[in-house]
Amino acid sequence: MIVNPPPWPKGAKCAVAFSFDVDADSVVHNTKRKMILNHQHEIAQMRYDPFVALPRLANLFGSNEIPVTWFVPGWVIEKYAKQLEALLKFKNEIAHHGYYHELPNEQNIEQEREALYSGIEKIHSFKGSNPVGYRAPYYGVSESTYNLLIEAGMEYDSSLFADDIPIIIHNGSGSIIELPVPATIDDYNQYVSSKSFDYLMKVSSPQTALEVYKAEFDAMWEFGGLWICVWHPAVSGRPAQSVAIRKLLDYMIKKEKVWFATHQEVADHVNGLIKTKKWKPRVERIPFYNQPILK
Repeated sequence: MIVNPPPWPKGAKCAVAFSFDVDADSVVHNTKRKMILNHQHEIAQMRYDPFVALPRLANLFGSNEIPVTWFVPGWVIEKYAKQLEALLKFKNEIAHHGYYHELPNEQNIEQEREALYSGIEKIHSFKGSNPVGYRAPYYGVSESTYNLLIEAGMEYDSSLFADDIPIIIHNGSGSIIELPVPATIDDYNQYVSSKSFDYLMKVSSPQTALEVYKAEFDAMWEFGGLWICVWHPAVSGRPAQSVAIRKLLDYMIKKEKVWFATHQEVADHVNGLIKTKKWKPRVERIPFYNQPILK
């Protein structure tokens, strides 16, 4: 099924890289702006993120010694630094997720550059080093995004539903590793139906969502793929959803021959394979088209 799976460390059958997008209420400030004072409900919902869900999830994964990559907007680090300290107690990665969770493909290049570098600065001030990875808010990659990521020295991106294994994104002057994500493992698609956030989906039970996550994992385990989830603390950090995650962790651990890693560790492994010529990933050129096909 997967034609060219990479060799994973220690003979693992697949790689598992958990990730959470820690948006908090940055997304509310960005979308509601001058109307923000009339949206207290949305703010409260998203502040569940740092105050309740983060410590719960950090302890859940940390107690199982499973690393997580947390994609955090710069403003969230500035606003909730004390709450985010819970992530530093365990083996975790802090990665870039915009500044106010802005849509990059609705910004001009200077606005996108400013959001990127401002976010880098906040992450550096929080943990003492620059982030090496990025996920575009709303997956909104623009024609300039990869140029800016390469310019900023980013090692990987994780925004595209492009493959089942890592690939290389090349923009003509440089390259970056892409760690693709499957749409089925975004928890908004499982759990969120909210008019306030313009996101109306059929709400699944945690058991149904768990079956989806397990099915994706079983396929990746069988065929040698990379399993990445895109979860949000304010969604998957609720009690019933957290219990489903605990059951998923137990299932994966019992399966054995699973490499649990941060996104950075996966990217470093891929770079090592490339340098030693032990594996050659597929290469995509960005932008895919130089001009619109239809005018």
